[in-house]
Amino acid sequence: MALACSLALAAFAFGCGGDSDSESTASSGSAESRPAPPKSAFPATEGRTLREILKAADAPSELVVSPAGLAFYEGENRYPFGVFERDRSQVSDAEVALYIAKAPAPKPGQGGAGGKGPAAKSASQALDGPAIGPFPAAIESLVTEPAFRAKTTSDDPDAATVAYSTELDFPSDGEWAIAALIREDGELKGTLVGGTAVGEYEGIPRPGQRAPKIHTPTADDVGGDLSQIDTRIPPDTQHQVDYADAYGKEPIVLLFATPQFCESRVCGPVVDVAEQVKQEYGDEAAFIHMEIWQDNQPGTKTNPQVRSFNLPSEPWLFVVDRDGRVGSTLQGAFGPEALTAAVKEAVAE
Repeated sequence: MALACSLALAAFAFGCGGDSDSESTASSGSAESRPAPPKSAFPATEGRTLREILKAADAPSELVVSPAGLAFYEGENRYPFGVFERDRSQVSDAEVALYIAKAPAPKPGQGGAGGKGPAAKSASQALDGPAIGPFPAAIESLVTEPAFRAKTTSDDPDAATVAYSTELDFPSDGEWAIAALIREDGELKGTLVGGTAVGEYEGIPRPGQRAPKIHTPTADDVGGDLSQIDTRIPPDTQHQVDYADAYGKEPIVLLFATPQFCESRVCGPVVDVAEQVKQEYGDEAAFIHMEIWQDNQPGTKTNPQVRSFNLPSEPWLFVVDRDGRVGSTLQGAFGPEALTAAVKEAVAE
């Protein structure tokens, strides 16, 4: 299985922000969480196409909006993404809203999602489809308290500091185009984000479905040498329990990530986030970090646990309830607030 790193989708890795600019909400600023702006802050679609929404913007945006996930389904989806300057530095305080439009289904014999030729043409035709939106995005800080920040994270100048997320509501499966409007220096500027094939990854466990029962390696399995099963420096504390032993008995917080080798630069920060949340909820749920690659050798073969969950990207987090069913999932980057909310729901049930 070829595993795609989440934010490598647009060939932009997460970077660190700089000083904020009071004249622009799309400047590189401090890593602070912010709620999504109201829908009224962005234009209503009013029957326009996605192309018309972009043309109605004050100007094209030079910023890059990079998706941070691959798997989406009919209905509401948490859609994570990053915002970058052209020099690949991360913008940590942009005011952004997304818009979507459905591509026409390819005719028989033209190929499906991700195909070339007629299928690719079908995806581009989504720009002329009716736009749905706006979907304003919140900003999630990925910065943890210093005690939970790994050397892997602090030594990486490109480690993610924030993630953007919104709830995209896809009415149906198929190819969808996505565009963004960004408020910059008092103007609304537009950019095409790309497309996504909704419903393509059906094998990933979803909320309400029973999670696979797998074994995960523990510290005892490697004689206490956690470097064999953890690329974080120093190794985290999420290797005390075998997933199979906790399955069906207590809530499980299962995180798939490889801090040292994740090209998207978000795996280290999200493992730090899980370490911080574990301090508060570690007595109420089993926190387990599972690495991606066999023998920690990237680009070779993924671990069987990754294949059991049919994961096409990283990182992924699953909160599994006491009955062995998936309560919630977090794809791509997430901050302490998002994880805390997911864990609180599981331990309260």
